[in-house]
Amino acid sequence: MVSAHRTRTANALATAARTAGGQAFATSRLLLAAKTAIAAAIAWYLAPLVPFAHDEYSYYAPLGVLVSMYPTIADSARAGLQAVAGLAIGIAIGLGGLWIVSGPSPRIVGVAIVVAVGVALGGIRALGPGRDWIAIAALFVLLLGAGDAEGFSVSYLATMAFGVLVGVVVNLLIVPPLYLRKASARLTQLRDAVADRLDMLAHAVSTASTPDTAGQGHLSEILDAVSADVREAARSRKAHPLGRRRIGVENENDRRMRALETIVRQTLELTSGIEGLPLSADAGEQRRLLAEAIRATGRAVSRPVDDPAAADTIDEAERALERVVAAVPARTDDRISPWTRTAVDLGRIIDASRPFT
Repeated sequence: MVSAHRTRTANALATAARTAGGQAFATSRLLLAAKTAIAAAIAWYLAPLVPFAHDEYSYYAPLGVLVSMYPTIADSARAGLQAVAGLAIGIAIGLGGLWIVSGPSPRIVGVAIVVAVGVALGGIRALGPGRDWIAIAALFVLLLGAGDAEGFSVSYLATMAFGVLVGVVVNLLIVPPLYLRKASARLTQLRDAVADRLDMLAHAVSTASTPDTAGQGHLSEILDAVSADVREAARSRKAHPLGRRRIGVENENDRRMRALETIVRQTLELTSGIEGLPLSADAGEQRRLLAEAIRATGRAVSRPVDDPAAADTIDEAERALERVVAAVPARTDDRISPWTRTAVDLGRIIDASRPFT
């Protein structure tokens, strides 16, 4: 038992390490790292030229780059503006703290006040990542700007804002990110995963076995990951030089995402319905017909967008489903039979696949 537990733990750690490595060394991530390094170097080099800012605070320029470099241009611009807004609010709080400690109040009281106010205002969700900078900026102004509050505050804000500007410009000019094709490929992976799941369910029905429940969570995880990729791809089109030319790809991705969300949801429901099917010998014919219908539905789902054979595959799935409905024994009560429930789920999956024929 202990050995098996250690093996599972080791496998889980190995999987996590492979996932982390794939995420850290993905091409898009390495490109972002290279652009961030270039932008930070440019910001550091040009920071002494920023008006109204002292040279000794040039190190805030690369920091401004870091807070603004995101995988998409729209996210970079938004996060940069939110960070600058958070800094401005924090600086104002810090200046208020300096005014408090300029009197008889000890510095420890000022620290407590600016941190409390900064953390409270950090609850403003509209500021996004800028929320985290309110308390930090307030504390920096209070502790580091006591000797030259005005000069430090202006230099801090101006140099950070300059770094944000450099980061956004570099992100825009050097291989601006556009993830629509990547999202399309991820949607195809999700489509294939659903088709494989349907084929597995068909096998479970034909052999009167219990469907593998582990596949349920795996399919849901893939759906969540692909959905996030599609949303990121849509954001990458905003403010992109080629964005308008790629609106058709984004619209197609949106349509596919909505359809696949329905298909995945109904596939999960189908799994639950299959678990309630009768195992008696006289249900063998219905199971055979249902397995054929599920396989036919899986083939319909797996067809690429605009595949000439897709319409015929949809028709085949519908005919297979009609044979299941015709073979379902009539009930004398008002309850829905598990056969009818699975037929409804299959019908919804087929309907969701129809717009792509």
